[in-house]
Formats: sequence, structure tokens, C-alpha cells
Amino acid sequence: TSIGADGQTIGEVVFNTAMTGYQEILTDPSYCRQIVTLTYPHIGNTGTNSDDMESSKIHASGLIIRDSSMLTSSWRSERSFTDFLKQGDTVAIADIDTRKLTRIIREKGAQSGCIMTGNKPAEKAIEHARKFPGIAGMDLAKFVSTRDSYQWSQGTTFGKPQRIMSRRIAPYHVVAYDFGVKRNILRLLSDLDCRLTVVPAQTTAEEVLSHAPDGVFLSNGPGDPEPVNYAVATIRDLIGFKPIFGICLGHQLLGLALGGKTYKLKFGHRGGNQPVKNMASGRVEITSQNHGFAVDMQSLDHEDVSITHVNLNDNTLEGFRHNTLPLLAVQYHPEASPGPHDASYLFDEFAKMMQENSSYRSSF
Repeated sequence: TSIGADGQTIGEVVFNTAMTGYQEILTDPSYCRQIVTLTYPHIGNTGTNSDDMESSKIHASGLIIRDSSMLTSSWRSERSFTDFLKQGDTVAIADIDTRKLTRIIREKGAQSGCIMTGNKPAEKAIEHARKFPGIAGMDLAKFVSTRDSYQWSQGTTFGKPQRIMSRRIAPYHVVAYDFGVKRNILRLLSDLDCRLTVVPAQTTAEEVLSHAPDGVFLSNGPGDPEPVNYAVATIRDLIGFKPIFGICLGHQLLGLALGGKTYKLKFGHRGGNQPVKNMASGRVEITSQNHGFAVDMQSLDHEDVSITHVNLNDNTLEGFRHNTLPLLAVQYHPEASPGPHDASYLFDEFAKMMQENSSYRSSF
């Protein structure tokens, strides 16, 4: 049953195991060129609202669910889920056995897929699906990145008037690379009283340093990290000058800049219930994740880099930090949205790095 816009769409079919947060998932730019299968069966029951947008629009190529809720019940709801899909021009399908589809993806790996509305033969959809080349080798960051630099000042408490902090008020100035950044990352950095300058993916190191930041943030984003060679080269130029914190694609790009290698996972990690072990404390964090590529743990120089986090499902690399330089990166999403907040302490660690390494000193 079609529940979204009319038409057709193609993309890489992946699955997400989160039980909540369908609006945040669809508006996460990291899902560009992907058709998302939600394993939780009942979707749409809380409607949608403007506060839960992780970007300005839906970035997922399509949506596959088991059951579309006929009723919307939430005091925060502003419009129904199906209206949200139609207004976002997103092709979506319900009444699919998503458990069976998920098993196919787990066994065979992420698949190229097509959703078509109307009375069309299945063979036509298969023909379109086979034309999709896959995500590997695609630089999608430059397509979802902002075109122009801008200031961000909104924190996680909605309704407060926005303000752009001056250099004298804000203790830290962070330049955030937008490779497909989620808004909740910017909100949490703003909560730390950071003055944020968000810049396009192809911004040079010279331009970043001209802002005289206390730290540089590398955002999440879609696609294969290896073709984003311009960002890798820029990060190499920034290493050693400013504290750097990377999340998701930012983690992968920082790994490449340090001489590591990346590879494509069979079906990726996507959901709000992924167990990750903190190697320093031994604590297990339940994390929000969305990635189809990973950094090869063995490819990093372990004399320079320490492994900080490991995925307990498949032992893939989930985090590292440099032993002597102020560099920190995690593969998962400490900002959640959706998901648990077990790893939000990492933003405080970034602030601590800036405090210890920043040349800026308060005049008060």
C-alpha cells in the first residue's frame, strides 16, 4: 500500500532497528540515496512536528514499513505522518513483511531496490533497481552539505530566542564541517556555550583557521568516505593545529587522514540499540548508529592511536583518540535523536580538549 508521494524511487535498501524516531531518521542527511526499512512494526502513531526535524527536509530516498498507523495521538503533533511523507515528496510503502525483508538484507547484504506506485509490473521495478550502482564509491557529502557558511545558536531547549554569541560571551568557538550534519549535534554543542560556525564540506583548512576557532567538528554524512578525498586532505592540514572531534563520517574521514583504511559493512549498523564497549571504563553504552562503512581497526597506527570503543555485536571499531594530539572520534551517534543518551559525555570531552588546548583566554 502506498502511503507517501506518487512516483518511483531507487536506492540502497537498508534496515533500522530503532523503536522510535521515524521523523529524525527520515530527515537525517546520512540516509541520502537509501530506502529505509523500519523493523518496528507500527509507524506514524505520534505524527510529526517541526522540532524533530534533523535537517530541513526528508533525505531518505524512500521508506518501507509494516503498518501505517491510522490514528495520530501526541500533544506535539502538527501533521500526520502520511501528510509529512507526501509534502516531502517521499515514496513510501506499507503492508510489507519487514521481518522477512530484514532477514534477506542480513543474509545477502544491503540491496539495490525500487518502489513504484500505481499499477506497474514488478519487472519494471526490478529493471530500475538494477540500474542503481550502489553507495560504494559515491561522494554524497557534497550533495547534502550547506552551500554557504552560517552561524548556529539554538540549543536543545526549544522555544528560547536564538542568539549568536560573540567571542567575548562564548567560551569556545567551533567550526563545524557539514558533511550532512544533524541538527541535534549542533544543539548539543550550543548547549556547551559554543559559538558555532557551520561551513560547507569543501571548505579549505586555510578558511577554517581564518575563523580562529578553538576546535573543529567533523559531522556525520552519507556515502563512501574514500571518495571524499578533499576533506581527508583538509583534515590532514588541520591535525595538530586545533582539537578535532569527529562523528560517523567524520570519524571515518579522520581515520583516513591518519593513514587508516575504510571498508563497506555487509548490511551496516542502523538503530538506537547498538551495544558499544568503552575500552577505558569497561562500561557498555547502548548507542544510536547509522553507518554502512567502518574504519579498519588494524589499519591505524596503534603507537599513535588508542582504540576507545568497540562494537559488541561484530567487534568493529566504534571510536579512537590520538595519544598525543587533541583528536577524538566515534563511529556512532552520541547526540542520539533518536536513541539513548549514554554517550552524550563525549561532547563534554570535546569541550575539555578545547579548554586544555585553546589559545583563547578570557579577558574577564
